Amino acid sequence: MAGEIRPAHRVAGGARRRHRIGAGEERPASRCDHASRGKSGEPFSDAAGVARKLQRIRNAVQPGGRQDAVVVAAHRCDSRQPAKGIDGGSPAAMIGRPRWMGYALLAPALAAVGFLILYPLYLVLALSFRQGKTLNVLRLSELPFGLGNYRTIFASDATWHSVFVTVVYLVGTIAPAFLIGLGAALLLNRAFPGRRWLRSFILLPWAVPGVIVSIVFLWLLDGSFGVVNALLRQAGWLATDLAWFANEDTALASVIVPTVWKAYPFFTLTLLAALQSIPSSLYEAAVVDGATRWQSFRYVTWPGIRASAALAAILNTLWALREFDIIYLTTGGGPDRATETLAVRIYQEAFAFFRMGTASALGVLTMGMAILLVLMSIRIIRREYF
Repeated sequence: MAGEIRPAHRVAGGARRRHRIGAGEERPASRCDHASRGKSGEPFSDAAGVARKLQRIRNAVQPGGRQDAVVVAAHRCDSRQPAKGIDGGSPAAMIGRPRWMGYALLAPALAAVGFLILYPLYLVLALSFRQGKTLNVLRLSELPFGLGNYRTIFASDATWHSVFVTVVYLVGTIAPAFLIGLGAALLLNRAFPGRRWLRSFILLPWAVPGVIVSIVFLWLLDGSFGVVNALLRQAGWLATDLAWFANEDTALASVIVPTVWKAYPFFTLTLLAALQSIPSSLYEAAVVDGATRWQSFRYVTWPGIRASAALAAILNTLWALREFDIIYLTTGGGPDRATETLAVRIYQEAFAFFRMGTASALGVLTMGMAILLVLMSIRIIRREYF
């Protein structure tokens, strides 16, 4: 149209392409670079010319309703630039706040967190190389330095027994907790009356402290007046009372049951969130194609939740690896070390026999197992899911 002025912020198609600037090569001036300067060549974003820029924009409107394209372009291009203060600096400088003030305010919290994490880690590593018994950290340097603690734990049959019990405990906890959590998530993903109440009831065990869980299951599995023994006797499956936590054959399974009861809600919560993110159109397409329920789960549901399932399994494995309260409060690691995991053995070495060096070496071994597990899991997840 004759007399029409094109908006200055519209750039030609070629100007939108990205160019790589080599050494010694200047970047071509863009439309915004030209528009951001006035007739005198001074930038409109100068603090001293802010008022003049606004006035020029007001005066740019002509009686015919047209605008000075250069001034309008300067305003629009400059509005996309970061806000600057009076001296051309950041907004923090405009209000008189130094840039380092934010880091200074964060420093105490970061120092406290670093102290609470790094200092105990240093003590564990230092104690693992010191031989002897001590509870005084200040006398740590007086103990002889060496690898004796590591030779002791690797040569001990009790250590490998604890490793075996720990692996059985992890597998026996994670696999049932995952299956129960998956079933609960699939159930809660359906619409039915009372779903909100059932969801709260299913997720309740995750919020119960381990001490309360231990007390409840000690009462349920008590050998004299336990509810489980009474029900099994009435059903004819048990002839005499069974002391579940005191029997060497049933102690580990009796410890795994309350751990599974406390661990499965996390799987339920994680998998339910993943299920609700799967588009319903995929299930509709599967029905149209004649897929069965198992095929819909295999080709639609599982690909949508497997990454979340892997993450939940890793986290629950790490939590189960350091599980202590339920095991110690129910069996104390017995009978005859049947439930003595690495966490329980570390406690007994440190606070029953006061062998801090051996306990620290066992702690480093446990930490190494956790790090190895995480690295292997991350590698599998990256290869399979990403």
